Amino acid sequence: MSNLLNISPSPHIHGEETTRKLMLGVVLALMPALLTSVIYFGAGALIVVATSVSSCILFEYLLQRFVLKKPISITDGSALVTGLLLAFNLPSNLPVFIIVIGSFVAIAVAKMTFGGLGNNPFNPALVGRVFILISFPVQMTNWPVPAGIKTGYADAITGATPLAIIKEGLKNGESISQLMHKVPTTVQMFLGKMGGSMGEVAALALLIGFVYMLYRKIITWHIPVSIIGTVAIFTTILWLRHPESNASPVFHLLTGGVMLGAIFMATDYVTSPMNPKAMIIYGCCIGILTVVIRVWGAYPEGVSFAILIMNAFVPLMNAYIKPKRFGEEVKYG
Repeated sequence: MSNLLNISPSPHIHGEETTRKLMLGVVLALMPALLTSVIYFGAGALIVVATSVSSCILFEYLLQRFVLKKPISITDGSALVTGLLLAFNLPSNLPVFIIVIGSFVAIAVAKMTFGGLGNNPFNPALVGRVFILISFPVQMTNWPVPAGIKTGYADAITGATPLAIIKEGLKNGESISQLMHKVPTTVQMFLGKMGGSMGEVAALALLIGFVYMLYRKIITWHIPVSIIGTVAIFTTILWLRHPESNASPVFHLLTGGVMLGAIFMATDYVTSPMNPKAMIIYGCCIGILTVVIRVWGAYPEGVSFAILIMNAFVPLMNAYIKPKRFGEEVKYG
């Protein structure tokens, strides 16, 4: 009886990758964006990251050790990645107690309640972010603007994000041509010199991380390209039809959380589809929802909500959108 074998469904693939290696790969891919955030926001970026990461790891350990009575898994790197991604969705001047609350919701509610890594239906970092956005809207929309590496934490200079400027300006009857003088240039946005969360201000750095993860085969191109492509196509149509009431596709791609969401959030293994066809549909739906919320919704940003909405459809997509079975007869003509 001691030599029982555990049998699991096919396919059976042997590889050298482990959860820990994959998670550390994601951490390395986030390093260029983290460095950019520290350069622009100074000590605030480091405080937010340190608080988020440490509290996520601590909550996972405490829950597994004293509540769930399960083996400790904090060394697999998943709590570390959750903490980093949560930090990348927060302002760099957010009070520490709010970060800790977000970390608790991400780990205790969105992850461990469902059984831990591999069982959670929604992206934990996004659940934590949306919870504190709804609970603390003032603090979560008080965005620091880049002021250099010497910037303090509590005394950071704040201002509106480019998306918020456009949203508010259009609401007040201003045209896009007038509003574009109030936002950073395309080059500044590409390099990340604008207000926003740590993960919203580093398009170039995030793309470097994207290339690295593709090279390491940590993710595939399907979800990021389908999200970015859909946002680009949808916003191009709106822009060409009404250029004075809709921002350009370049503006939409370089501002807000499109890059962070497409590359690091929507590609989460647990909460995204398993086959390429479903991945593309999933990404296109996220792109469409993002633009709909941005253009017609109450919030200037919609990436987090779009990803969480599509997370709910992933089980259905995995069940009904499947590749052809090996050996299945295909009829032609």
